[in-house]
Amino acid sequence: MSSDAARPAPSTAPDDRKPQSVYGVGSEPDVQASLANERTALSWIRTGLALVAGGVALATLASFGELPTVIVAIAGLASLGGGLLAVWALVSWRRTERALRLQEPLPPPAALPWLVGAVVAVAIFLAAFSAYQALTGV
Repeated sequence: MSSDAARPAPSTAPDDRKPQSVYGVGSEPDVQASLANERTALSWIRTGLALVAGGVALATLASFGELPTVIVAIAGLASLGGGLLAVWALVSWRRTERALRLQEPLPPPAALPWLVGAVVAVAIFLAAFSAYQALTGV
C-alpha cells in the first residue's frame, strides 16, 4: 500500500481560518517556513512581554523608595516599547506569512533597527545620567 493512498484528499472547501487577509490569498506555504515564521513572531512577543514586565518591576521598585524620576520614565518607556513590539510582531508575522503564501520575497525586518537604536539610546542616557550623579554627588 502506498503512502499516498493513506493521505486524505485535499479539501476543496473554502478556508475559514482567520485572518482572511493572510489565509485567503495564495497557496499553502512550506510547513517548516510557516512554523518558523510563527516561532519568530512568538519570540518577539515574548521579548515585548519581558519589556513590559521589566517596566512594571521598575515602577514597583520606584514606588518603594525615593528613586529618581528618570527610573519611572524608563519604566514607562519599557512598558510602552514592549506593547509596541508585540503589535509589530503580529504585523510582521502577517506580512511574512502573506509573502510565503504568495511566493514573494520576504519583507525586511522593520522593528530590529528601531529596537537596537532604542537600546543604544537608553544605554547612552543611563551612562550620562550616572556620570552626572557621580560628578555632582546627588
